[in-house]
Amino acid sequence: MMIRNPRLCGMSSLALLGGAVLSAPVAAESDSIQQHLDDLQSFQVIAHRGASGHAPEATWSAFEQAEAMNADYLEMDVQMTADGELVVFHDETVDRSTDGEGKLKDFTLDELKALDAGSWFNEAFPDYADDDYAGAQILTLDEVIERFGTDERYYLETKSPELYPDLEEALVEALEDHGLVESGSVIIQSFSDESLKTVHELNADIPLVQLVWYYPEDEGSDTLVEWTDVTPGPGEIADADFQAIGEYAVGVGTNMTYGEEERQVIDADFVEQAQANDLLVHVYTINDEETMQTLLDWGVDGIFTNFPDRLNELVE
Repeated sequence: MMIRNPRLCGMSSLALLGGAVLSAPVAAESDSIQQHLDDLQSFQVIAHRGASGHAPEATWSAFEQAEAMNADYLEMDVQMTADGELVVFHDETVDRSTDGEGKLKDFTLDELKALDAGSWFNEAFPDYADDDYAGAQILTLDEVIERFGTDERYYLETKSPELYPDLEEALVEALEDHGLVESGSVIIQSFSDESLKTVHELNADIPLVQLVWYYPEDEGSDTLVEWTDVTPGPGEIADADFQAIGEYAVGVGTNMTYGEEERQVIDADFVEQAQANDLLVHVYTINDEETMQTLLDWGVDGIFTNFPDRLNELVE
């Protein structure tokens, strides 16, 4: 396979200390990590919170359907409970996607498990409703990994890391304990560059993706800015800005449009510039085939979608 990104090719190479040959287990680990980086050079179908267009997000039904639809990654957000457990959940509060109310970080795991995380979907999306979704539980990260193992790859976000001082350490420890790093089975993403840099310090073999969100500086303004100021707006971004991200990450995850009017914020030139600076470009969250095809034509490296079946029909 031809590798477009030379930095990825060497990211996890191990020196032969004193001329000694790598032991078989270490060599196998190195091979798996490198294979993951090589595979990222091909287009990736990223199932956003599972097949969340078909089933309640981040539940067994969503992840199992994504698996059946041959998604390349199961994407999910990771947060912590009041008693220190890692759970798979997107919002900072439980109000939108459960029958509970309040901040997720204030709930113990047992309290979260008592919530109904499925019935809301049937009410919000009657065309996709299924009686079996009612009563779905919030999942722990351990449960998901134990269910799918290294047969699947995981695209995990450190969600609201400023709320959880121990999040990165607990997450990396869990991934290492389950063997996901050495098997080349995980990517970590975040809007927080500090969170990603912390992960990189803990384990440099985990590929990282810097999330960005571009939007108008003021209502009606033509000037775009980035939510966390990790880069300038797309119209002002320089090679050096991408190269700074490349010091710790292998790619950027970006929105394509902003707002209900779906104002376009990136274009093919943005994709080309990022890739020319050795960064992958993954775009979120795209659910209609026309936009998917546009991004494929631009040559993006992956797309987050709630409907991995739709995207796979175009890719295949």
